[in-house]
Amino acid sequence: MAQISLTLPDGNSRQYDAGITAGEVAADISKSLGKKAISATVNGAHYDLAWPIETDASIAIHTMADEEQANELVRHDLAHIMARAVQEIWPDTKVTIGPVIKDGWYYDFDRKEPFTPEDLGAIEKKMKEIINKRDPVRTEVWDRARAIKHYEDLNEPYKVELINAIPGDEPLRMYWHGDWQDLCRGPHLQHTGQVPGDAFKLMSIAGAYWRGDSDRAMLQRIYGVAFTGKEKLRAHLNMLEEAAKRDHRKLGKEMGLFHMQEEAPGQVFWHPNGWRIYTTLQDYMRRMQDRDGYVEVNTPQVVDRKLWEKSGHWDKYQENMFIVEVDEEHAREKAVNALKPMNCPCHVQVFNQGLKSYRDLPLRMAEFGSCARYEPSGALHGIMRVRGFTQDDGHIFCAEDQITSETAKFIAFLSKVYADLGFENWTIKLSTRPEKRIGSDETWDNMEQALGDACKAAGYDFEVLEGEGAFYGPKLEFTLTDAIGRNWQCGTLQVDANLPERLEASFIGQDGNKHRPVMLHRATLGSFERFIGILIEEHAGKLPFWLAPRQVVVASITSEADDYVAEVVETLKAAGVRAEADMRNEKINYKVREHSVGKVPVILAVGAREVEERTVSVRRLGQKQTSVQPLDALTAELAQDATPPDLR
Repeated sequence: MAQISLTLPDGNSRQYDAGITAGEVAADISKSLGKKAISATVNGAHYDLAWPIETDASIAIHTMADEEQANELVRHDLAHIMARAVQEIWPDTKVTIGPVIKDGWYYDFDRKEPFTPEDLGAIEKKMKEIINKRDPVRTEVWDRARAIKHYEDLNEPYKVELINAIPGDEPLRMYWHGDWQDLCRGPHLQHTGQVPGDAFKLMSIAGAYWRGDSDRAMLQRIYGVAFTGKEKLRAHLNMLEEAAKRDHRKLGKEMGLFHMQEEAPGQVFWHPNGWRIYTTLQDYMRRMQDRDGYVEVNTPQVVDRKLWEKSGHWDKYQENMFIVEVDEEHAREKAVNALKPMNCPCHVQVFNQGLKSYRDLPLRMAEFGSCARYEPSGALHGIMRVRGFTQDDGHIFCAEDQITSETAKFIAFLSKVYADLGFENWTIKLSTRPEKRIGSDETWDNMEQALGDACKAAGYDFEVLEGEGAFYGPKLEFTLTDAIGRNWQCGTLQVDANLPERLEASFIGQDGNKHRPVMLHRATLGSFERFIGILIEEHAGKLPFWLAPRQVVVASITSEADDYVAEVVETLKAAGVRAEADMRNEKINYKVREHSVGKVPVILAVGAREVEERTVSVRRLGQKQTSVQPLDALTAELAQDATPPDLR
């Protein structure tokens, strides 16, 4: 029998007969590893322990201590176990697909009766029974004809359709545990007992069209989450509970910030309180950009298709654009326009007005640009994912040798903004050249090197995302981590030599000849709508004092204090604090409770004693105790807190 060489992670090689399985390799290395092994990585591919290895390869054996591989296997196995549990409880149910997703899995079922929340408990109980049986997992490779007949005999039409949709004519892998079987690429654990029975939970039920086609059958999708241990599950469920408390949609309603309605899907109706946050944030960004040498512009929202065709967006982005057809007077055909989905082509038009010299570079151009993109209705999510939004958009027109310095400058700018807004924990990812791209390898080498050098110059490490760049240039992504550990990709910087070429942007170089500028697309917040949603959830509605739309409520305890209440309000307003009076004929505890729900940072209670002593009783959001302070001293303190961080 032919011999193969398998190279272990330590660099040592071992000789084996071709066809040896990863499980056998693990047992050969040591008895303990053979018992602990759950899978292997062979030449970069994740392998089932039962799969044969036919050629020379690198190999790494995995145990439950290898989080990435263990999570994949646990979640994959649980998808199968759940499908088996459902069919054991309701035998007439037909199964479809059950992929692994972030933190868990889902499986789609065709069943006449709808699943109920109570059913999830029954399914979980049955799943734990299956896990406790410790049924061995076995796999076989079948030809297509045999697999199709098998599923036809079982009356599983969805599996037959899946097989027919798989390209090629290669054999198919089948998996069993107990008598239950599924079509699957694998890999899987070796028996059901390897799945931690206390580290998973079924979460929800949803509808899903078969193959994502609204003309096909509506299926029922059950979602689950799973981890390698119960502590990790508990932490995840606690995070979800905390996330629900912080949901910007819930808090937006409680704080009177915005609403959405079906007549304007994916578009925000800002209320006075919400718009106050928006304009305060925008004013802050405007000042920061002005200090950093940006010129602010404003460009049209409706632009003729000719420009979008020239820029390349008409071909690549048309399905996400809102198209507007207009019967122009005396025109032979309708004028076709589009609401702008991004600002870039319009900024090039501004750059192209008048002759530019190398002395004009770098030219930093910014716009709070209103954009519109068609997002599927199912993808819309409060103000986080919308169809109409405003970007804190900017484009830096520069020479190639200015990419590094301008990128480093932008990273310093971005880091100051994030720090001011309460985000100290963020990371950078560098997306490099994809397979399909324009430009020479040398150009890509220079651009990628420039971005990497800029990160280092700014004092930041970065993760490389191989092949994730746009076809025209590499990109930096800036990802925030919020208070409960969630990651939000917000800022970006994209190098682009393509659009200046397509739209014929140029400058006169030192040599007196025309040259193409490099265009750096950059955003710090991303969109105001989404970033405000992130801010609300990060702070659980308790926004930094300078950003809070309602900063102080002065509440009367007795009607005799009304005049002093009005005086306190005016004093605070004169000092630049957003203050309002509550002189309703309600008990003070009622007022405090109501304004606390509305996340007002400071509530001042005023009664007879406060009037006499010219003091106020101060209650801060989240604190149970109150303090009595002189009005003058408190005014000075709150005026400082109300000052945006860039003006202190």
